[in-house]
Amino acid sequence: MTTNYKYHNLPELEGNYTRQNIVVFSGAGMSAESGLSTFRDKNGLWKQYDWEKLASIEGFREDPQAVLDFYNMRRRRLLEVEPNHAHYLIAELEKWHDVTIITQNVDDLHERAGSSDVLHLHGELKKVTSSLNPLSMKCIKEMPLNIPIRLGDKASDGSQLRPFIVWFGEYVDNFSSAADLVRKADIFVVIGTSLTVHPAAGLIHYAHREIPKFIINPGDVDCPEDYTHIKEDATKGIETFIDWILKELVDEHHSYPIPKRPNLPLEEIEIPEWYREKYGSDIPIERMKGKCEIEISDNKLFY
Repeated sequence: MTTNYKYHNLPELEGNYTRQNIVVFSGAGMSAESGLSTFRDKNGLWKQYDWEKLASIEGFREDPQAVLDFYNMRRRRLLEVEPNHAHYLIAELEKWHDVTIITQNVDDLHERAGSSDVLHLHGELKKVTSSLNPLSMKCIKEMPLNIPIRLGDKASDGSQLRPFIVWFGEYVDNFSSAADLVRKADIFVVIGTSLTVHPAAGLIHYAHREIPKFIINPGDVDCPEDYTHIKEDATKGIETFIDWILKELVDEHHSYPIPKRPNLPLEEIEIPEWYREKYGSDIPIERMKGKCEIEISDNKLFY
């Protein structure tokens, strides 16, 4: 199937340049393009299911079978989906910058796409834990997604196994670590979250005022004025964000990175409109063997 993606494999960069620390905070909208339901939109999970019954410790105590059935269904669903283009683009950004992901999502799509540093705030569907000591490292373990969690399955402490998910009202153990990561960010990007679930939504207030900050969400979001709101879905929004990164690289290095494709006809080299506006639309292009970036030199582009 033909796609209209602007970016695919990002090129490796040559020479000295500044690697920035990018922190990405992702929510359910990040995985929506993979076919996983969000929670609060008109077709979201909490429109179909009762979160008080299925996503709380009280609900688990009252009807553990119903809760296990719900999460076993979600675990099976995770086997049926793949990372989407936005997941892959974020992983590709590691070629250019240091990227850390903080996610509210309980899927493993960031990891499957190749991202190397992912912090899960609300747990992981592929893991199970103790219903008595859910945060005990001794009790948390991976369990194949095709194997259901059953009543009577025991954790290492003898208690009933439960999904390794942070339910409503439970302590978010990784929040402090996430806040520290946001404080250290050079660039902060929020993707696909409504910023209505706390304490996770409060992470946006830990980013330093002077750094670039973006929120990618097609709908209206209540966010501080110093955030740039990109009103697009995850993939289009990430491509817009990469446009911004490329502008920063051009300003720093006076060069525009493109994939190394020696057989690509010159007329097929796509130069973004912002680049043409800045440097002119009639700049001659010359090919230089071995180069994997376009360089501006004496009013020429070398490829």
